[in-house]
Amino acid sequence: MHKLNPINALGGNAPQVDKIGQLTLTENNNLALASVSARLGNEKACNKHLKALIGDIPGPGRCQLSDPISGYWMSPDSWMIIAPHDTHEHLASDLKARFAETASITEQTDGWCCFDMCGETLERLIERLCNINIREMRSGDAYRTSIEHLSCFVLRCDPIDQVRIFGPRSSAGSLHHALVTIMKAIA
Repeated sequence: MHKLNPINALGGNAPQVDKIGQLTLTENNNLALASVSARLGNEKACNKHLKALIGDIPGPGRCQLSDPISGYWMSPDSWMIIAPHDTHEHLASDLKARFAETASITEQTDGWCCFDMCGETLERLIERLCNINIREMRSGDAYRTSIEHLSCFVLRCDPIDQVRIFGPRSSAGSLHHALVTIMKAIA
């Protein structure tokens, strides 16, 4: 029998942490992700389940930062649900049972990589990285943007110095390189 071990998006056995200047970039591999898309004619029922799960339903450009399950708006009647992987390994299956026929649920855990970034010079970095007005973002804002030609989501977790960046897992190395390059440039 084969002994298979999971690896992180950047290829390591442990999350990579980069500290450069006043910024810290951490690969976050402990997230379970699943998308929820309301089925036509079932939007109200889907919203009822979503509200019971995460509280306020995030609209365009917003995320609901709740513990342990959070979510952000992806498109009309579609959200990404986020939870700690250690306690929600079967998030997609659990959501399918909860939402039943009101929504289409898709497992997303291995489709995305996540980087948490914090530090005093965070706003300067984001300004160089993408076209988001980071200085106007407040806690709970979530924007889709392009970073080095990659479609990414940037969530403002703390109004002072923390963001969470989701990008395609297949391009985790390229996204990480872009982040570290700008971290070095502003250090």
